[in-house]
Amino acid sequence: MVNITDSGNGNAPQEMEQFLPRDGSSNGKYKITPAKKDSELGSPLDTYDPFAGRDTDQATTNNETLTHLLKASLGTGILSMPIAFKYSGLINGIIMTIFTAFICTHCSYVLVKCAHKLYYKCRVDKMSFSDVAEEAFKRGPAWGRKFAGFSRILIDGGLFLTYFGTCSVYTVIVAKNFHQVLEHWQIDISLKALIAALLIPLILLSWIPNLKYLAPVSMVANLFMGTGLGITFYYLVQDLPPIEERSYFELYSLPSFFSITIFAMEAIGVVMPLENSMKTPKSFLGICGVLTQGMSGVTMIYMLLGFMGFLKFGDGTAESITLNLPVEEVPAQIVKIAIALAVYCTFGLQFFVCLEIVWNPLKDKCEKRPLVCNYVLRTVLVTAAVVLAILVPTIAPFMGLIGAFCFSILGLIMPVFIEMVTDWETGFGAYNWVIWKNVIIVLFGLFALVFGSLSAVNDILEQLVGTVEGAQD
Repeated sequence: MVNITDSGNGNAPQEMEQFLPRDGSSNGKYKITPAKKDSELGSPLDTYDPFAGRDTDQATTNNETLTHLLKASLGTGILSMPIAFKYSGLINGIIMTIFTAFICTHCSYVLVKCAHKLYYKCRVDKMSFSDVAEEAFKRGPAWGRKFAGFSRILIDGGLFLTYFGTCSVYTVIVAKNFHQVLEHWQIDISLKALIAALLIPLILLSWIPNLKYLAPVSMVANLFMGTGLGITFYYLVQDLPPIEERSYFELYSLPSFFSITIFAMEAIGVVMPLENSMKTPKSFLGICGVLTQGMSGVTMIYMLLGFMGFLKFGDGTAESITLNLPVEEVPAQIVKIAIALAVYCTFGLQFFVCLEIVWNPLKDKCEKRPLVCNYVLRTVLVTAAVVLAILVPTIAPFMGLIGAFCFSILGLIMPVFIEMVTDWETGFGAYNWVIWKNVIIVLFGLFALVFGSLSAVNDILEQLVGTVEGAQD
């Protein structure tokens, strides 16, 4: 040990004592200030504001965010709600739709709530879904830290597969709707040619720089979807049969109801991009927040279309309600065109999720010309999605299997695990009610995973059988 001469107080300080700050008193005591715990960050005493440093010039307003959320949730899956009600019954369908919407909305709420807590802990102003998961596990209990890297890979990989595949499926849907109308008017053009013709329009759509400028496109998409649904409702209210002719409750086919409804409503991939782009991100949550407003409206539309569609067509309800419409009539053709245009406009929002996942790890390597690299990447990704659609125009059932796997794990199970590790130090409420709540959601997620996957596999087998029979003919 180094010897240090006495300074006159009779006690020579030891080696480590030279580095300890004194408390300023004359009694020679040393003041040790403990480090602030992560759980204390974000408290009212913490002056850091993660939302103050956001770029408000390019940020979206609450209404613009609500428009995006509505478009993300009002996809083509809504057209399958009548057959979902066929599997559940009229009254049971209303109850189960509300229950499913509550679970999906709650999981999105939990994800954003945990992100806001982690903003304070990490001293950042925005995070992606995978950032939230990785940081939550890193800063959580010791047993969970080894899963931090895996959670990022799982989320980024799952979201990219799901949303990139969705972009490819959307390309096929747009082309098919136009193809059906052209076929009726005896205009002969192949489906693959129509898909290829969409390449340039989709590239131009993908070049819209951010969600701020994409908001008007989502508004137009909502108008097209509203037009299509409005005409559909016109057909549904004509000559309605007595409600007593339809079943009220079905239990044995309820798994098929959930496999349709969950994956129609689920939009977990766009939740964090929307929150990150908001001017007032705190407004995303709350009883009257953007998330609650959007999902409440979506739930009402889903219930109304499902109820009216099954009431109108009964056991003859098709997989998509548009297949029940008389294609020879002009209003029904307008429905197909309006939905095709709505899906085209929605492509940009779905594509934004893929772009963020791929661009985030690349942007630091493109410091010289980031804008050029970004737009080249956009063009390459869109081209790849269109080429995939041309090569495999029957990709939809396979994407159903990937969606069943990814949305059940990422949309339902992963958010509650993130909540558990984020709140590990602060506790889980009276009687650990948060744990019991999350156990129910995990069981529901596993239920969706199993039956959603079985439904998707059944669709794949039906398609393969149809392909073989068509080749034999």
